[in-house]
Amino acid sequence: MPKHTVAVIGAGKIGELVLSGLLRSGWPASRLLVTARRAARGAELADRYGVTVVENAEAVTRADILAIAVKPQDAAALLDEIGAKVPADKLVVSLCAGLPTSFFAARLPEGTPVVRVMTNTPALVDQAMTAISAGPHANGEHLAIAEEMFKPLGVTLRVPESQQDAVTALSGSGPAYFYLLVEAMIDAGILLGLPRQVAHELIVQTAVGSAVMLRDSGEHPVKLREAVTSPAGTTISAIRELEKHGVRAALLAALEAARDRARQIAADMR
Repeated sequence: MPKHTVAVIGAGKIGELVLSGLLRSGWPASRLLVTARRAARGAELADRYGVTVVENAEAVTRADILAIAVKPQDAAALLDEIGAKVPADKLVVSLCAGLPTSFFAARLPEGTPVVRVMTNTPALVDQAMTAISAGPHANGEHLAIAEEMFKPLGVTLRVPESQQDAVTALSGSGPAYFYLLVEAMIDAGILLGLPRQVAHELIVQTAVGSAVMLRDSGEHPVKLREAVTSPAGTTISAIRELEKHGVRAALLAALEAARDRARQIAADMR
């Protein structure tokens, strides 16, 4: 049984995602606190999950770990409120996209350990990809605690913090790219005369099966694609059109734009 009490500060989508995931993994509700700006939202979470709703100041006092899940633009105001009250030995886990650990270090007591985390929405089905990075005062023990929190939600990976903006673009935002592709393929199925439900089932299962093959086979995606691509066949005809319309280049540009936006968020908050 986890021995740490976690306070999730911020009751939005990411905060609830973390809260629900910890509960599914066996983290006892008695060791979970949550803060919410709106009383109605706090009551909703307390009713849904059986957790205790507290004020930010009480969360700082009672919790061993502060999981900060507010919007990046709200982080400065939060730290102005609680920063001076945080003991220097308390672990702070940041889920604020784009904000480096230096942002927190400048607003917390000297030596406070901060771990930066980027997870994604498949945590809702325990299939998240979560990247964690240590700030200047976080050590291996702090990273291990963060892994204990997030490993039950999927896969965790330690990365240097310098790679976190790229992680945000690739896996943090990544589910949205796949959903967009699936949406487009379902529409294509309808264009080809299939009922929507049939197209939906065909594409969703194809996506799931392809993902499992990528994960479990250990093969490079090029080899898996080549195995489906016969000379003068239907697949290569489709791939020719995708290449002609610049799908690969569009993906490269899109992820670069997401990375740049993550950097801009941090720059705007300085």
